Amino acid sequence: MGDRRTLVGDVVSNKMEKTVVVVVRTRRQHPRYKKYMEHSKKFKAHDEANTCKVGDRVKLIETRPLSKEKRWRVAETLTKA
Repeated sequence: MGDRRTLVGDVVSNKMEKTVVVVVRTRRQHPRYKKYMEHSKKFKAHDEANTCKVGDRVKLIETRPLSKEKRWRVAETLTKA
């Protein structure tokens, strides 16, 4: 398994079956002005047991493509909403 990427984010939608939408927020430094800016991106992740609720903080792990847009799996729930 080795070098699979992991991300930590918040669940913003669980309306699909076995899929959650997770927003991952990162801070990046602007290349010219050196100011730190907040950047966010949404990922669709596979939730086999349908246990995640909106507001949960989850850890995602990279996996093979499961559908057109799903390339991540929910590895664990860090905090409940």
